[in-house]
Amino acid sequence: MSGVWVFKNGVVRLVENPGSDSFQGSIRRKVLVHVATNEVVTSYEVLERILSSFGWERYYDDPDLFQFHKRSTVHLISLPRDFNKLKSMHMYDIVVKNRNVFESTHSCSYGLHAAAIPTHILDTQRKK
Repeated sequence: MSGVWVFKNGVVRLVENPGSDSFQGSIRRKVLVHVATNEVVTSYEVLERILSSFGWERYYDDPDLFQFHKRSTVHLISLPRDFNKLKSMHMYDIVVKNRNVFESTHSCSYGLHAAAIPTHILDTQRKK
């Protein structure tokens, strides 16, 4: 966990993204990037297209999850149905099971700024 501890009105709390409300360009949202094309994964359609090219198949058993399985392995990727709820732990799971295919990085450190991130992702970041 990183951020700044703020003491206000007798309460201490951790602010993970200090200043993000005042300067939209400083938002440090994690993004999933396809390494070969430098494409930022902005939807499940994009993710499914990339994963299927590497032998992953979509499972439709659980209506609450997006799931992918690779026949040659025991790996299963389970993601929340709503792309807006995709967290860094889900991205890490994708990265670990697809070495050298994806990377998870902060949008700002990758050269992306708030304008390059879809609005629905920015909105969920601000609600935290």
